[in-house]
Amino acid sequence: MIDSIIVVGITLTYLALVLWVGLRARGQSNSNLESYVAGGRHVGVVILFFILGAEIFSAFAFLGAPGWSYQHGAPAFYILAYLSLIPITIWAMGPRVAKLGRERGYLTQGDMIADHYQSKTLGMLAGVIGVLALVPYLTIQIAGAGLLFQAATDGLIPFWLGALLAFLVVAAYVFCSGLNGIGWTNLFQGIMMIVIAWFLGLSISERLYGGVGEMFSQIQLTMPEYLTMPGAAGMNWGYFSTAVLVSAFGGAMWPHLFMKFYSADSGKTLRKVSVFYPLYAYLLVPLLFIGFAGILVFADTPLERSDTVLLRMVMDVANFSPWVIGLMLSGALAAAMSTGANLAHTAAVILVRDVVGPTMMKSASEKAVVSATRWSVLGLSLIAYLFALANPSSLVLLLLGAYGLIVQLFPMVIGALFMPQLRRASVMAGALFGSLAYLLMEFVWSSPFGWHAGVWAMLLNLGVVVAWQCLVKPTLTEPTPSHS
Repeated sequence: MIDSIIVVGITLTYLALVLWVGLRARGQSNSNLESYVAGGRHVGVVILFFILGAEIFSAFAFLGAPGWSYQHGAPAFYILAYLSLIPITIWAMGPRVAKLGRERGYLTQGDMIADHYQSKTLGMLAGVIGVLALVPYLTIQIAGAGLLFQAATDGLIPFWLGALLAFLVVAAYVFCSGLNGIGWTNLFQGIMMIVIAWFLGLSISERLYGGVGEMFSQIQLTMPEYLTMPGAAGMNWGYFSTAVLVSAFGGAMWPHLFMKFYSADSGKTLRKVSVFYPLYAYLLVPLLFIGFAGILVFADTPLERSDTVLLRMVMDVANFSPWVIGLMLSGALAAAMSTGANLAHTAAVILVRDVVGPTMMKSASEKAVVSATRWSVLGLSLIAYLFALANPSSLVLLLLGAYGLIVQLFPMVIGALFMPQLRRASVMAGALFGSLAYLLMEFVWSSPFGWHAGVWAMLLNLGVVVAWQCLVKPTLTEPTPSHS
């Protein structure tokens, strides 16, 4: 009990510190929509690096990634494979998106789509898809926080209360401070989580096996199936490859990525961030080590839930002191909260500006829009919290599901940025058919050949776009795209 109280005390102190940093970032300019959403478009390299990095280091990174390597082995490296492609996205798309946003006043992905295709309906469709994909992603962060609290405090703080505490802290500083609060807390939490990740990854393998190399040698001798494809759980090459593709292309479509592009002070800043961005992905490596370390430790008594392997290794196997466990919990919470803040902020902005705004808030003042966005942060976070109470079975599978839906925006976004010949009706039909097909394969039918359903849906999406472009003549009422 004393150990649990020490862990709780350290963690609550950390949460209070994060809340203080987030609220301190609030300024008078946050009553202005552009400042609340895009930080006044003057975010520099360092803050932007940590904001974008928070998309990697989430509850998925501290819980899902070790759990995936523990359960599957080698297939977990799909995570590093797709993350290596993300800098290409930032380099190729970021400066273009930032330039258009500055010139035309865009604040969301839907703004760009609606303006380019001169269709508020298409912007609303993009907004609906974005919100539907962001809420499960936000759920991962809140569920992860609940799992962390419950396990690290030995049940002293139950799942529902731990998730609620993290939800309240994030919602409070995002509500008050917008992107400024997200940026400064992500800088603070980013440093925290990087240090904790490397410390745990190296110290656990050293304590249990005498080092990382020796750990893999023992796995190779006793359970070699974890070090070769298709892995222990039988993940075929088709699913591995398509998961990489869906995650890479879907990652380029996330609405919160676009909103951070708009916040950059220049295209040069974004290109600098793309160069340094792999450093953040590299820091997932020690977390994967922890999952591999658990393969032999729990060989005789497999964990009921693979997502808890990091917690079990730290608390039950490596014999760390409660002070270290408290710091571990704080670092893992930093990952969940920094990403959760980005997601809650983006989902709220999209809901108000793209989904509700064109129909219900046409004549609303800027102050009213900012107020509605702030309250939407609370509402959407609450919805994600309620979903988290359902305790999703796998954080990785939940994330892959969200990627499968958001990737359906790919044709319309590429059309708006680089292919002006794509017409409004074509990309709308493709997105609708692709999204419907994905949902059916995810929840009703099984995906052919065991591939990720998002790839089949994306192929259908592209096929519909091409067929529509070739076979359906444009109507007289369909306007020419507004920019090339």
